[in-house]
Amino acid sequence: MSETQNIEYKSTWRDEFLREICGFANAQGGTLFIGKDDDGKIVGVKNSKRLLEDLPNKITTILGIVADVNLHETEQGEYIEIVVEPQPNPVNYKGEYHFRSGSTKQELKGMALDKFLLKKQGRHWDSVQIPNVSVADLKQESFDFFRKQGVKSKRLDNNVLTDSNELLLDNLKLTDNGHLKRAALLLFHPDPEKFVTGAYVKIGYFETDSDLIFQDEIHGNLFEQVEKTIDFLFTKYIKALISYEGIYRVETYEYPKEAIREAIHNAIAHRDYTGGMPIQISVYKDKIMIWNYGELPNGWTSEYLLEKHSSHPHNPDIANAFFRIGYIESWGRGMDKMKNQCIEANIPVPTISAKGHDFWIVFRKDIYFPEYLKDLGLNERQIDALLHFKSKGEIVNSEYQAHFNVAERTARYDLTDLVEKNLLIKIGDKKSAKYIFADKLPIKQ
Repeated sequence: MSETQNIEYKSTWRDEFLREICGFANAQGGTLFIGKDDDGKIVGVKNSKRLLEDLPNKITTILGIVADVNLHETEQGEYIEIVVEPQPNPVNYKGEYHFRSGSTKQELKGMALDKFLLKKQGRHWDSVQIPNVSVADLKQESFDFFRKQGVKSKRLDNNVLTDSNELLLDNLKLTDNGHLKRAALLLFHPDPEKFVTGAYVKIGYFETDSDLIFQDEIHGNLFEQVEKTIDFLFTKYIKALISYEGIYRVETYEYPKEAIREAIHNAIAHRDYTGGMPIQISVYKDKIMIWNYGELPNGWTSEYLLEKHSSHPHNPDIANAFFRIGYIESWGRGMDKMKNQCIEANIPVPTISAKGHDFWIVFRKDIYFPEYLKDLGLNERQIDALLHFKSKGEIVNSEYQAHFNVAERTARYDLTDLVEKNLLIKIGDKKSAKYIFADKLPIKQ
C-alpha cells in the first residue's frame, strides 16, 4: 500500500519525524510506520525495544500529546506502528506548526497558519476583530440598501427599518466585544481594500485566451460589488436577443440572469479572501468563466456541488448577511437552482472545477448560435445543417447529402470540419458513422 493522507512509512527512526506526527495530529490523524520502505514493505527496525520505550515519552514531552505506539513482529522483521489521533487543539513541534495534506506534510506559515489557528478555536477568518474602526466609518447608503432588500426578501422584519446601525450590526453578529468584525468592513465599509487586499472584482472580454479586448474593475463593499458586477455584465458584456410580443419589446439574454447572479453571489460570499487576489470573470463569445481563490470543504467534489447538499459557508458571517437580503440560500439549494435555470434556458449545465485554490465555474451559451457559428468561419451549408438537425441531435452523412444535394465527399469534408471545431462528435466509422451534437465542451484553462 502506498502512502496516503493517513499513512506514512519510514525505514528508520529519526527525531525529526516528530514533525510527521505533529502533521497527523493537526489534520485527520494517521499512522506512522517505522521499519517499512516507501512501498510499505517491511524492512525491519533496529533497537525496537528501546524505541518502544522512548517514543511515547518523546511524543508527550515535545508535542504534548499521547500516541499509541505498538511493536509488531513478523517473519520479515519487526516494525513499529505509531497511531496518532486528530487533536482538538493546535499541536506544535518546537514552535513549528505542521499539517498533513494528501500524502505530504507542510509547515503552516503566514495566512495559512492564521486560518488553521482560527479553525482550531472554532472561529472563521471573517469573524476576526478589526480595531480602530467605528460604525460611523461605515457607509450609510449600504445600511439603507441592506434594510430595504432584507425586508423585500422577507428575511428581515420591518422593525429593522428603524433599528440603529449599531443594533443592526449586533443582531447580525458582526461585532465582537465592541469591535467590528472583518465581515462588517467587507459588507459596509466604503473601501474594504484598506483592510483586505484584493477585495474587488475584475471583468474582461476576451477574443482568445491571450487577446483581451476590454476590461473593468469593480470596487466598493460586497453589496456594491454584487450589484455593479451584475449591471456591468448585462449591459456591457452579455448580449440580449430582441424580440416582440405584440407591441412589447422582449429582451432575452444569452445566459439566464438569475443563474449568473447566483454564481456571482456565491463567488463573493464564499471566496477565500486570504489569497489577496480579486475575483476574475472572463467573458468570451461562447462562454463566461468565473474564477475565485477558494477551495471545497474536505471530502466534497465539484459534482457534489450541483446536487442538493448541506450549507457549508467559508465565511459564515458574510454568508448570513447575504442570506438575509436574499442573495444566497441557507439550505445548499442555490447551485441546484442555478443548474435548473440553465436547463430551462436550453443552455448546457455549468461546469465546476476545483483544483487546489483554483475554483472555476463556467457557463456556456448555446454554441449552435448563428452569430457564433459565423465567427468560427463555417460556410452557410454547415450553419444550416447544425440549425436544421439540432432538434434531432445527430447527423448522418446520407442525410447531409440529401438535404443539400451534395456528393458524399463534400458531406464528409463538411462534417469532419465540424468535428474538428468541437461542434459535433463522430461515433463509428465510414458509412455507419453518426455525428452527435456536442452541447458540453471541455473547459479551457
